[in-house]
Amino acid sequence: MAELTTIARPYAKAAFDFAVEKQAVDSWAEMLGFAAVVTENETMRPLLAGSMASSQLAKLFIDVCGEQLNEHGQNLIKVMAENGRLEVLPAVAQLFAEYRLEWAKEIQADVVSATELSEAQQQQISVSLEKRLARKVKLNCSVDAGLIAGVIIKAGDLVIDGSVSGKLARLSDKLQS
Repeated sequence: MAELTTIARPYAKAAFDFAVEKQAVDSWAEMLGFAAVVTENETMRPLLAGSMASSQLAKLFIDVCGEQLNEHGQNLIKVMAENGRLEVLPAVAQLFAEYRLEWAKEIQADVVSATELSEAQQQQISVSLEKRLARKVKLNCSVDAGLIAGVIIKAGDLVIDGSVSGKLARLSDKLQS
């Protein structure tokens, strides 16, 4: 995966910079997302790895995407096909999404709790994270009864484990050392 990210980064960065310049970040995100889905299609995947000429592959890919790609999106597909890099489109879309979140000063936080969180609890977590991270926070909440009680919050590199099961694990580690 690291190699794919390395290959995809220049394409994602160029697409993102262009999208920001043209004030079309949302439409580019949609285009790249759609192209990534096409790339992962079981019918399309063997064609990407095959020996088809790059111009033919680009034309086929653009035809499959249809009106989902504008002229600039089609140009990106042509360049990537010419360089034999269409298979990294999902990684390009993922990196583009990360650049977009960073640009919007927004971060997604995964909140796993032992029980369903109320609106007030979600709001309190969101406000606290926004203050701590200096960004707008979007919560993805889920429930895992295995936590016993409490929550685990993951936002980028930040992990806050306030679960009882996490505290028990840390206590067990301390007792064993």
